[in-house]
Amino acid sequence: MEQQTTILLCEDDENLGVLLKEYLMAKGLRVELQPDGEAGLRAFTKDKFDICVLDVMMPKKDGITLAKDIRNLNSDVPIIFLTAKSMKEDILEGFKAGADDYLSKPFSMEELLYRMEAIMRRVRGKKNKDATVYKLGQFTFDTKKQTLSLNGEDVKLTTKENELLSLLAANANSILERNYALKTIWIDDNYFNARSMDVYITKLRKHLRHDPTVGIINIHGKGYKLIVPEQSEE
Repeated sequence: MEQQTTILLCEDDENLGVLLKEYLMAKGLRVELQPDGEAGLRAFTKDKFDICVLDVMMPKKDGITLAKDIRNLNSDVPIIFLTAKSMKEDILEGFKAGADDYLSKPFSMEELLYRMEAIMRRVRGKKNKDATVYKLGQFTFDTKKQTLSLNGEDVKLTTKENELLSLLAANANSILERNYALKTIWIDDNYFNARSMDVYITKLRKHLRHDPTVGIINIHGKGYKLIVPEQSEE
């Protein structure tokens, strides 16, 4: 992840909990591990967390109940469930309780990290959704006017160019998931829409080529990243 994330991890399996904590901390993240739902709720009320990873089957207070309690305190914090259950009803109950995602045991720790990264990118994007003007290196990007300006000269963007650059700008210096962008702008992530997005990425690169400090790079198997100078971020 591009910035440190603070995680509340609730897992009653001591071995799994310690392994997950050590793995995530090795990735530069801050992790608080709690062994049951009651301890997890106490921890949540005392500290600020960016994301919660909750085991469903825990003593004293199960993950579903804990998620509902957390949602009463904070309606926005992302929640991922870890569960040995695979029944459709259990999965639906988890989402009704406020889950953003879930992983069925056994799972890959790398997959958990990837899902956390994906959720946090969306959260950062939502936080920036009200922004209408972005400073991208030497460029000024006005999403309402659909213009990309450099040295007093404006380039008028098409609607699709504007929508795509808006997503990239909201997630500047972070990965914009390819499928997320497709479903957000084109509604469907089918082959033809994917090829269409590639065309618009090429067009945006041409618009941005006049500032060598700004660019859009491919992240293999994941999506794209808009690179802008760090000092340009507000």
